[in-house]
Amino acid sequence: LGQNFSKMFEIVFEDPETNEKIFVHQNSWGLSTRSIGAMVLLHSDNTGLVLPPRVAAVQVIIIPCGITVNSTENERKLLCDKCGEYEKKLMVAGI
Repeated sequence: LGQNFSKMFEIVFEDPETNEKIFVHQNSWGLSTRSIGAMVLLHSDNTGLVLPPRVAAVQVIIIPCGITVNSTENERKLLCDKCGEYEKKLMVAGI
């Protein structure tokens, strides 16, 4: 691919020494959608994707949802406390 697409779409980086904007060099190798699809088929069940720890070092992320600008400080604290409870339960379970 070289610099064809970077010139067409103005994909540049700035040289830290000269501050010159330089078009990036691109290639076409990498994980294909077929490779990713095969991994998903191999590591999924009826409830979703289940990646082994070697592939997914982070097994769980708890994201508190539902906080808005109208949420009170008490509502925010309750939600964060509940997330903390889930974190403790998961850690006890070895997750």
